[in-house]
Amino acid sequence: MSRELTVIACLSLAGGQGKTTFVTLMGKVLAAAGYTVLLVDGDPQSNLTTFLGHEVAADEPTLLELFKGNVELEDAIYPTKIKNLYLIPSDDGLDNVQEYLSGSGVGAMLLKKRLAAAQGSFDICLIDSPPQRSQICKSVIGAAEQIIIPCEATVKGFGSLVRTIDAINELKEVGASSAEILGVIPFRDKWVGSNQTKESRDAIAAMATVVEQAMILPSIRESEKFKQAISREQTLEELGVPELGYPFEMLLKRLESKEVVAA
Repeated sequence: MSRELTVIACLSLAGGQGKTTFVTLMGKVLAAAGYTVLLVDGDPQSNLTTFLGHEVAADEPTLLELFKGNVELEDAIYPTKIKNLYLIPSDDGLDNVQEYLSGSGVGAMLLKKRLAAAQGSFDICLIDSPPQRSQICKSVIGAAEQIIIPCEATVKGFGSLVRTIDAINELKEVGASSAEILGVIPFRDKWVGSNQTKESRDAIAAMATVVEQAMILPSIRESEKFKQAISREQTLEELGVPELGYPFEMLLKRLESKEVVAA
């Protein structure tokens, strides 16, 4: 299996769009498939760090120290309870890096530079981005080769998709990013029995007017089982709902079919 690092950002410019849920569960799917995976918690809310059961100690380096160059990359990486899955954590102190990035002159390229040392040690780096068009968000876009956009199957989610694509294009226009959108994942797709609700159906149809239909990936249905799997530190299969894992399995196949990662 190749050790050429692929950096993928999970990006959506609104809260509640499923970014952290996606990164947590997709990281576990990739690790179970045999890939060595580095997850990066780029959100000062630090939900990814919490979801993976990692508690940041007072003297423990996080993404903040890595951004500022106070530590080497290896000092900011921690193993998780999952085989092949590693984490660069964050805490609310990460907000303090905004001014640093703004004044650095190379803020949009800084995370890419800091992660370069992961080349040869990891197959995939998956970054959870903050939900605002902040300096951290710009640096995440600048670091990414591929971008996955989860967005709620609602009017709000459609608006988030439009803003997210605008933010990506803004950085590409000035040469600060060469990232490609790998796919859009509708989140909290609502069904009543065997029928999709009109709200979800209309929102997903609207998404296909912004990106090509082929870019719309299988949706993550509305279910409390995702939260349960994360809180219990189980896979969806272990929780007894393997069918809910279909979107993650299909994305893995897309990554491998496009040779984004080595099959």
